[in-house]
Amino acid sequence: MNASADYWIAKLQMTKHPEGGAFREVYRSSLNIEKENLPGNFKGSRNVCTSIYFLLKRNEFSAFHRIASDELWHFYFGNALMIYEIESLTGTLKTHKLGNNFENGEVFQTVIKAGNWFASAVNDNGEYALVGCTVAPGFDFADFELAERNKLIKDHPQHKDLIISLTR
Repeated sequence: MNASADYWIAKLQMTKHPEGGAFREVYRSSLNIEKENLPGNFKGSRNVCTSIYFLLKRNEFSAFHRIASDELWHFYFGNALMIYEIESLTGTLKTHKLGNNFENGEVFQTVIKAGNWFASAVNDNGEYALVGCTVAPGFDFADFELAERNKLIKDHPQHKDLIISLTR
C-alpha cells in the first residue's frame, strides 16, 4: 500500500494537534482513578488509559512538551519518527527511533517517562510517520505543558540547537 499522509489524515479523521501534526483520540477508558489515588503531579482524576493516532509530515514537528504520565509510542506506517527525550533529573538526551527497520536501529515501540521533556520529527527526508500513543494514567490537557524555548535552553544549554529547532 502506498498511502499518503493526507490519505491517513482523512481516513482516520484526524485534526490539528496543539504541539504540531495531526491526531485523533481512539480510546478513553471508562474506568477512572480518583485524584487522591494519583501522585501529586496530577491536577484531578484521570481515566485509566487513553490512546491516539498521531501523524507528522515532513517539515513538521511535535514541539517539546511534557505530561504527567508515561507515554507508550507505537509505529504504524510511513517513515521512521525520531523522538527526542530530555530526562528531567539528569538532562541526558535520549533519541528514540520509531519505525520498522530494525537493521537501522528502529523499534516498533518506545516509552517516554512521565515528566520528561520530549519532541519528535520525521527522520531525514521521510514523507510522514503514522504512529500511536498510549498514555496511562490517561491523558488530560491539564497535565500538558508546552516548553518555553528560553527556559528550556536555560535548564539544558547542552541541547540548545535541538531545543531551538523543536520549539516555537
